[in-house]
Amino acid sequence: MTRNERLARWIALLLPAALLAGAWGSQLVGHLYPCEMCHWQRWPHYAALPFALLAFVVPQRSIAKAFVIVAALLIAVSGAIGVAHAGVEYHWWNGFTACTQTVDLRGLGPDARLAALMKAPVIRCDVAQWSLGGISLAGFNAILSLGGAGLILWLMRKAR
Repeated sequence: MTRNERLARWIALLLPAALLAGAWGSQLVGHLYPCEMCHWQRWPHYAALPFALLAFVVPQRSIAKAFVIVAALLIAVSGAIGVAHAGVEYHWWNGFTACTQTVDLRGLGPDARLAALMKAPVIRCDVAQWSLGGISLAGFNAILSLGGAGLILWLMRKAR
């Protein structure tokens, strides 16, 4: 295995692990609770981890390379979801989930109002809970995931 392949393999493992650790840390320590779209960004990282781990244990180089590439593509999927979520937070486009819709209580009776309020999400997808330099957590996930996936794929291509 070449140096570039080894580096790509480590990035494919450590990047989603670090991003998930940051997400869980911000939730459990920082009390920034995830919205629906935040959870969507986590799932591809969860899926990337087993592929990245398998790349360390399979003896066949071609299969290990394939696992690293699959992990990179899953990381990129999380980044793409991050772009969509950041766009909703920055109001570049409308959200498409219940967590971005306001509750319209006009014309509803008391029972229907209560039911509508009880179904409304507590954590909204179109409001960034935290940002640094104007970049939200979804924006950072998009930058790091797409950049990391691109770097992994570039290293794998360069290793040929």
